[in-house]
Amino acid sequence: MGGTVTAVSSNGTYTFTKPNRESITLLAGLGVEGDVHAGVTVKHRFRMRKDPSQPNLRQVHLMHEELFEELRGAGFTVAAGELGENVTTRGLDLLGLPTGALLHIGDAAVVEVTGLRNPCAQIDTFRKGLLKQVVGSGDGTVAFKSGIMSVVRAGGVVRPGDSIEVELPDGPHLPLRIV
Repeated sequence: MGGTVTAVSSNGTYTFTKPNRESITLLAGLGVEGDVHAGVTVKHRFRMRKDPSQPNLRQVHLMHEELFEELRGAGFTVAAGELGENVTTRGLDLLGLPTGALLHIGDAAVVEVTGLRNPCAQIDTFRKGLLKQVVGSGDGTVAFKSGIMSVVRAGGVVRPGDSIEVELPDGPHLPLRIV
């Protein structure tokens, strides 16, 4: 079970979108080198206000490119990096992965899946009505579709075209929850 990296993005300042890069460097225990969300403790502004000492379970944000095609069908044009993700993927069911799955990316990088991204109201500022598309399913139930979060277990350079291999955790697989 594997996929491919289609884009990588990072930004050193707090903005909703992240510009695409030729490569990003993942740093073990920290996140994306030079990205505003890198660090041992939480860097998400809302979560920092609540408790700045909590561990950063959101070091690297991954999103499946297939979501962009789904959004296009609903009338929204979204490109890689525009929803704030660091790694855009193709061919991998990110949302179906269990907590603790390891993603081996490229030659050396490894991230551990920590949970689902909880999209915020900024998405509607970016594109009015988009939040409803990434938080719902066709039958009206809540389904968080705006990617997954992870922590870096082994550092390395990640580039578009890199392969992604999944290593599932032992034991019962726990479904992803919001982190």
